[in-house]
Amino acid sequence: MQREVEIILMRQLASYLAMPIFIVDPEGNLLFYNEPAEALLGCRFEETGELPAAHWANLFTPTDSEGAPLAPDDLPLVVALRTRHPAHRDFWIVGLDGKRRHLKLTAFPLVGQAGRFLGAVSFFWEGDTR
Repeated sequence: MQREVEIILMRQLASYLAMPIFIVDPEGNLLFYNEPAEALLGCRFEETGELPAAHWANLFTPTDSEGAPLAPDDLPLVVALRTRHPAHRDFWIVGLDGKRRHLKLTAFPLVGQAGRFLGAVSFFWEGDTR
């Protein structure tokens, strides 16, 4: 499938950065996450590949600090897609390696030339492990 040039460039940029990055299309389907993200998600992108939104939103088991599950619509990446505005939140996930991690995540819509909505991008990092 041919991708928009901005998506191709964002993916290339993500592959060069040390910050974990997750990229989705306008429907929320996972297009790519980089190597630093692999360490926090507990799985290499080559193993998961592109995924439908309904699948990845629950794959990493997002919860609040008390362990209560978060609805996919409460995740910053989904909020950025839905509202086309930046969103931030910290939450916990259980990665595909079975490890529980505290993440702080900021997501923003990806808008190309001529205002074309191309999806959303999230940058995230590991928070306190308490």
